[in-house]
Amino acid sequence: MTDTPARLLQLLSLLQTPREWPGSELATRLDVSRRTVRRDIDRLRDLGYPVQATMGAEGGYRLVAGKAMPPLVLDDEEAVAIAVGLRAGAGHAVEGIEEASVRALAKLEQVLPSRLRRQVSALQAATVPLTSGDGASIDPQTLTVMAGAATGQERLRFAYRSGDGTATKRLVEPHRLVSTGRRWYLVAYDIDREDWRTFRVDRVSEPFATGARFVPRGLPTGNAADFLRQSMQALGGIGRNEPFRLVATFEAPAAFVAARLPRSLGTPVATGEHTCRLEAELGDSPEWVGLRLALVDCEFTVREPPVLVEYLASLGARIGRAVGPAA
Repeated sequence: MTDTPARLLQLLSLLQTPREWPGSELATRLDVSRRTVRRDIDRLRDLGYPVQATMGAEGGYRLVAGKAMPPLVLDDEEAVAIAVGLRAGAGHAVEGIEEASVRALAKLEQVLPSRLRRQVSALQAATVPLTSGDGASIDPQTLTVMAGAATGQERLRFAYRSGDGTATKRLVEPHRLVSTGRRWYLVAYDIDREDWRTFRVDRVSEPFATGARFVPRGLPTGNAADFLRQSMQALGGIGRNEPFRLVATFEAPAAFVAARLPRSLGTPVATGEHTCRLEAELGDSPEWVGLRLALVDCEFTVREPPVLVEYLASLGARIGRAVGPAA
C-alpha cells in the first residue's frame, strides 16, 4: 500500500478496535515494513491521536483515551447501526440525549455514502418503535435538515400547519432546535413576518435548506430555551394552557419517582427515606400532568394547583365507575 493517507486511515481503523496490535501484525495487515508502521504511528501522534506503545519482543500498539475524542473510522455496518440508533433517539425525544442525538445524526448523515443512507432509511421504514406516547414522533430527516440548516446558517423553507389547521409556507433563518422532553420546537427568524417565531416540528413538512446563507441575528432574549419559554407563557403555555405551579408529595423514594417522571416535570426532592416532594412551574395541560403523576405507580398527593386536584378527583371517580361493583 503506497497511498500514505489511505494507509493511515486503515491503520487508525485497526487501532480503534479495543485490543493491542503487535507491530508485526500491523505490518502484515498493511503490507508494509515494521519501520513504516512505526513512522505511521508517529504521524498519527503528530495529528493528536493518543497511540500507546508497549515494550517487549514483539511490542504492540493501542489507541488510548486522550484529552479529546479523535474522529472515528467506521465500517459500513457500524455506520448504519449508529445512524439507526441516533434516528430512534432523535425522532422520539429520548430524554437526556435528544439534542445530542440530532447533532450527531446531522454530522453522520452528511458524510454517509448514498448506498448507506438507503440502508438506514430501509431499516427505519421496516421497524416500528414502541414509544411512551408522551409526545409526537418526529421524522428524523426533518430534524437533521433543520439542524444542518441552523449549523450551516442557511435559510430554510418548509410547509407549516398551525394549531387551527391553517397551512402556510415559511421561509426562515433557523437559530436553534429545542426539545422540551415531549416535543421539538424550532426557534427561527421568519423572513416574511420580519419577526422571531417558534415552530412545533411535528407540524412541519417538506423542509428544504435553500443554500442561501445569512448572518445570524441576535435573539430578543438570552438563548433559544428562554425565548421558547417566554413564547409559551405569552400564549398561555403549550396548547394555550394557563401556566401553574405544581406541588405534589409521593410515598416513595425520590430516585424511584424521578426515574418514572418526564424530566420536563422537574426533579423530586427527598423529604425522608421513603418520601419526596415535587415542585415545578409548568405550562402543560393539567390532564396530561395528572396522568403522568398517576403512572409513577405509588401513593401521591397533589397540593397545588386546585384545577389539577379537581381533575384527579374526577378521574378517580370515573375509573371507579368503569370498574363497577364486584361480581
